[in-house]
Amino acid sequence: MLGAQSNYPSTSRSYSPGDAGKESGRHLRPVGHGKWGVALLALFLVPLIFAQNAAKVTALEPTSGKVNDDVTVTGENLGKDSVAAVFLSDAQDDFKATVVEQAEQKILMKIPQVKAGAYNLAIQVKDRIFILPFRFTVAE
Repeated sequence: MLGAQSNYPSTSRSYSPGDAGKESGRHLRPVGHGKWGVALLALFLVPLIFAQNAAKVTALEPTSGKVNDDVTVTGENLGKDSVAAVFLSDAQDDFKATVVEQAEQKILMKIPQVKAGAYNLAIQVKDRIFILPFRFTVAE
C-alpha cells in the first residue's frame, strides 16, 4: 500500500551467524490480540493462583472418640481466611463442630453432638462444604 505506515519498527541491518551475542537489529512483532491474550492468560492463571492457596487437610488425630472430645486437623491453609467451619458428615447431614483453635496448619475442634457411627471430615470454604476422605468414628 502506497503511503501506509507500519506500527512496527523496520531495520536495515541483516543478521549473520557472526553477530551472535550482539545487537542483531531484529525486532519481535507484538501480538495483535491484546484483549484476547490477557483474557486467555487470566483464564489459565487465576485457577492456579487460587489452587495454591486452597485449604488442604493432611491428617486427622485421633480417628475415633466420643462427643466433646478434642480432635486435631492438620494441613495447609487452614486459617480463618480459608476455612469457615469444620463438620462431621454422614450420608444425609453435616454436623458442625466447635472450633477451639484455628491456625494456618492446624485446627483443634470438639466432636459435635452426634450418634455413634462413622463420619467423614468436611470443611467449609466460602459457601461450599467439601467432604474429605478422612474418616472419624464416634463411640458411645
